[in-house]
Amino acid sequence: MSHKALFEQLVGKWEGTCRTWFEPGKLADESKVTGEFTKGVNGPFLRHTYASTIQGRPRHGEETIAFNSVTKTFQISWVDDFHMNYAIMFSQGGASEHGFVVRGEYDVEANQPKWGWKTEFSLLDHDHLTITAYNIHPEGMEAKAVETTYRRALKADNAEH
Repeated sequence: MSHKALFEQLVGKWEGTCRTWFEPGKLADESKVTGEFTKGVNGPFLRHTYASTIQGRPRHGEETIAFNSVTKTFQISWVDDFHMNYAIMFSQGGASEHGFVVRGEYDVEANQPKWGWKTEFSLLDHDHLTITAYNIHPEGMEAKAVETTYRRALKADNAEH
């Protein structure tokens, strides 16, 4: 599917579940999440905003998503008041069977190696989207960190029928 068709299908309101792991294989939190994808800057960009909780505390975030037509890569800038509360993470990568996969890096501490962060966007069908992120240790080991399982939110007028 083209990036334009993918972006068109992502536009709308979503709801679902967000799971977070701080240690490999040890689920730390599971909470409800709502999100919305809107067209930005008259169309070529997407804006993804979301709200959830993590361990009972509110969490909000935002991504700007683009397709770079020169390099043929997807690009994302990400801020979040929990995970990325001190910086903007920039990630980029290529298309996948049902969406795209991007990779970025983030700082853990001053004078320490950066950690990697891989995010997979997988649009399973028109109404189901999974966003899975993995921490990547400086030595290369990957571990699932966050998994958001979205379903398209029902419109209020359709919910009654």
